[in-house]
Amino acid sequence: MKKLRSRVTTDGLDRAPHRAFMRAMGLDDAALAKPMIGVVSMKGEQTPCNMTHDFQVEAAKAGIEEAGGTPREFTTISVSDGISMNHEGMKFSLFSRELIADSIEAVVHGLAYDALIGFGGCDKTLPGVIMGMIRCNVPSIFIYGGSALPGRLEGRTLTVLDSYEAVGGFMTGEIDGTTLEKIERSCLPTIGACAGQFTANTMAMVSEAMGLTIPNCSMIPGVYPERAQVSRRAGRLVMDMLERGGPLPRDIVTRRALENGAAIVAATGGSTNAALHLPAIANEAGISFTIDDVGEVFARTPLIGNLRPGGKYTAKDVYDIGGAAVVIRELVQSGHIDGSALTITGRTLAEDYASANVPDGEVIYPAGAPIMNDGGVAVLKGSLCPDGAVIKVAGLKNLSFEGPARVFEDEEACVQAVRNRSYKAGEVLVIRNEGPVGGPGMREMLGVTALIYGQGMGEKVALITDGRFSGATRGMCIGYVSPEAFVGGPLALVCDGDRIRIDAGGRRMDLLIDEQELATRRRDWKPRPPRHRAGALAKYARLVGQAPGGAVTHEGPAEWPWFK
Repeated sequence: MKKLRSRVTTDGLDRAPHRAFMRAMGLDDAALAKPMIGVVSMKGEQTPCNMTHDFQVEAAKAGIEEAGGTPREFTTISVSDGISMNHEGMKFSLFSRELIADSIEAVVHGLAYDALIGFGGCDKTLPGVIMGMIRCNVPSIFIYGGSALPGRLEGRTLTVLDSYEAVGGFMTGEIDGTTLEKIERSCLPTIGACAGQFTANTMAMVSEAMGLTIPNCSMIPGVYPERAQVSRRAGRLVMDMLERGGPLPRDIVTRRALENGAAIVAATGGSTNAALHLPAIANEAGISFTIDDVGEVFARTPLIGNLRPGGKYTAKDVYDIGGAAVVIRELVQSGHIDGSALTITGRTLAEDYASANVPDGEVIYPAGAPIMNDGGVAVLKGSLCPDGAVIKVAGLKNLSFEGPARVFEDEEACVQAVRNRSYKAGEVLVIRNEGPVGGPGMREMLGVTALIYGQGMGEKVALITDGRFSGATRGMCIGYVSPEAFVGGPLALVCDGDRIRIDAGGRRMDLLIDEQELATRRRDWKPRPPRHRAGALAKYARLVGQAPGGAVTHEGPAEWPWFK
């Protein structure tokens, strides 16, 4: 083992005050002599997604102690996407990803910890922790806190998406108030992240496909005691990694690992948010991996996961047939995932998943007989999105749409129109000025998309935005349009009545107006004033980049003296 980073805080005459602080925390001479291992989580009462962390953190600390380390627990923030949805608070959701990574960097480097175990639960906490791990580049293991169990009502399986869509159903008179209340009370019966293949479960599978977590742990439900065993193993393994000197996060996060992460998103019909998080993760490792690179992998990967919202099943169902290992082994066997990629175990992905179950043919299909030949998520290009846009095609009945634009300058204006049902079948609803800079914060719009779907209009209208969509969003919904309207992207030039053509099968989206007219509008366009002039969001808007590069706030990889 190399000299420990933590010795800079514990060794030598002039470190007597440092040791005094540590003794005040109950550490004795034996504990001070051991490696200091950070254990970060979001345990608290902000969201049910992270309330599973408590017992898992304790198990990880026990594993560290068993293997000869001194665990140092700390926490970071979490913004619940569910509770911040459909109001101004959602502007802090994507921003929280950066805060999480920054806070981990501050603690791990500031206190000179030797290694790290990081827990994630709610949507942005997973990429935030992974980004922090890669930035610090000490021996690290990521652990997902696990999903909630699905709800049940009158023989139906429910997720929280049913509650969102039930609001729209109530507005149209399809369901009554009693049924809406029953769904609300039944859809989320336990703590844990959302049960469908929404952003949390998608990024949990990504962490497995990239080799950053304990093999086949991502689909274990958050309330299952089996998770304590996984965390305890992680505590022992991170000590072994420290002893061996690796592999370090930047040894694991290579281009092929990023491609493997993108492949499992496409194969499971996962969250469109992954197209934003994978480039951001790559940035931390100093790798150029943009939305275009993500789109290439999406296009060549078959959809084999019959998972909500595009399909039928939940994370618990995947766990019951053998876990994410079923998907990974199948994609390794079919050549859609590179099995030679390194994992935290020091072995290859193919070696770690060699004994996994074969697909059951219902929850997970064989790669040779997929649900779709190309992935459940697609990146579009065209005159309306020259730098890219993203759509989830899993579950869509039709892959093309053309209609007149109905333009809204922010999310609230569109929500009001949808609540009042003052929109028509055949329209393309455009929500602009909600991008990373313009929002700022690139709000997620499950509230409005679920209302549309619940009103029975899910594929009768299209919705386009430079904001984001939830992993639970379904329907003809295209987000992450780049460049965003606020910086003068083509979305800023759209007027009511302009015809827009969406061809998800052909990976295109175009504004069907004359080039001369477009040039005139571009000449006359004037930028809007920023929405926030002070505070955290104002700082974020000044730093954040566009969606194709991950909407990141710094250029990676971060340097630190220990790297040299």
